[in-house]
Amino acid sequence: MPEEIKETKDKSQSMPPSNEEYIESQNAIIKNRIDKMNAFRAEGIPVYDTGYQPDAHAADLKAKYGDCSMEELDEMKVRVKLAGRIMAVRLFGKGSFAVLKDGSGRIQLFVGANNVGAENYARYKKFDMGDIVAAEGEVFKTKTGELSVRCFEIRLLTKSLRPLPEKFHGLTDTEQRYRQRYLDLIVNDDVRDVFVKRSLITQKLRAYMADNGFLEVETPILQVKAGGATARPFKTHHNALDTDMYMRIAPELYLKRLIVGGFERVFELNRNFRNEGCDRRHNPEFTMMEFYMAYGTYTILMEYIEKMVETIALDVCGTTMMHWNGNDIDVKGPWKRLRVRDGVSKALGVPEEKLSDRAFLEEVVSNLPEPIRGAELKKKSDGHLLMEIFDQKVESTLIQPTFVYEYPSSVSPLARRNDNDPNYVDRFEIFVGGFELGNAFNELNDPLDQRQRFLDQIQKKLEGDEEAHPMDDDYICALEFGMPPTAGCGIGIDRLCMLLTGAEGIRDIILFPTMKPE
Repeated sequence: MPEEIKETKDKSQSMPPSNEEYIESQNAIIKNRIDKMNAFRAEGIPVYDTGYQPDAHAADLKAKYGDCSMEELDEMKVRVKLAGRIMAVRLFGKGSFAVLKDGSGRIQLFVGANNVGAENYARYKKFDMGDIVAAEGEVFKTKTGELSVRCFEIRLLTKSLRPLPEKFHGLTDTEQRYRQRYLDLIVNDDVRDVFVKRSLITQKLRAYMADNGFLEVETPILQVKAGGATARPFKTHHNALDTDMYMRIAPELYLKRLIVGGFERVFELNRNFRNEGCDRRHNPEFTMMEFYMAYGTYTILMEYIEKMVETIALDVCGTTMMHWNGNDIDVKGPWKRLRVRDGVSKALGVPEEKLSDRAFLEEVVSNLPEPIRGAELKKKSDGHLLMEIFDQKVESTLIQPTFVYEYPSSVSPLARRNDNDPNYVDRFEIFVGGFELGNAFNELNDPLDQRQRFLDQIQKKLEGDEEAHPMDDDYICALEFGMPPTAGCGIGIDRLCMLLTGAEGIRDIILFPTMKPE
């Protein structure tokens, strides 16, 4: 074995430091907490306990008793069992106030030596911020009117060995927040609220689809053919089958197989994987909802999507007015409709007929902010050039929800051609706040037309286009059995959540975004 290979192998298999070495490498604060942990253990005090069941949460107590007076609470004598993390402590000799944070919110605790006993109080004073504790006591109000719990018992459930970010500056480093999302959630309540809202959005989406007769299904993530979109896939290898496979870039072709099989309305909330860069709008692993409606049309889907987004906005946010990236956006329907050619001709200040002039399109594209020139320019179809102009000149101007429709057939390999002009397809994309939010079209169900489109894509792949669509013979076979007239749509759930929560970038709405290893 060559020496350099042997050295690399040895490094990858080397053991991490022992616990003793690891502790020795830590700073004084962590070592101090470890010393406290060991001292508790020496007393026989559990530091990683189990079996405790709280019977109340902070938010519920505030909702139920927040309006009660001091006298009413004293008379009611409400006893509760809480569990959560200590977020702040104020010591006053034989009494102490602490802030406890549980899964619902925060509430104040009062811990006094007279209530918990001198020995327990002395032990409690050794607790650190970040420790997870069990607290049992009585609900009361302080003289300042703050709802609190007077503890009769407080004990350690989990010892925290690392200090939380300090109180006044908190966790503000953006990259650290994404890498250590668990810490971000502990200290930044607004971040937690965003992800609670995201969960509610997906719940409402599922309910809306089910209420409208759609069946939720699951399709493969590992696929032999990476189809359903034009994107560069992640490649892997299945050892048992000795077969190269791909992480799915879209579930589309499998969902349409189900339409062939007789399911008339299907949807999937799915994870997709595309081997692309990371920016404010893109993460290589992302969530979409794709749905297909047999006997539907893309114009029917426009009305359906308007109503769906409006309903979810009202259910989750209580309004259709959103504030996103500095813009006030109203998602209430009806939304604006815009043909691709109308958008481009207006942006360039030329009549639509000019967009059929290849030389004119090449000149415009070669002078865009991100130009295409030379041999690469010559390889692009007229439709690709038109869309390049649209992407760079029009897309960012579409702030209010807009359906952009009638796309060139050359950039839409899975969409049905328009009956009046076969150079275009019955397709729309949704734009909001300058972002693409979704893509929909009347599905191509002519198997020979679909096969020719795949052949055209293969030619592009041979010319170096890594995102071109592969041939899928089994999908062609399915179409040959007959797929009813169908319309389908894919909506970016991450981007929808950005809109409905006001998040500025996609990483703010993904719990664990893709990051370059440190």
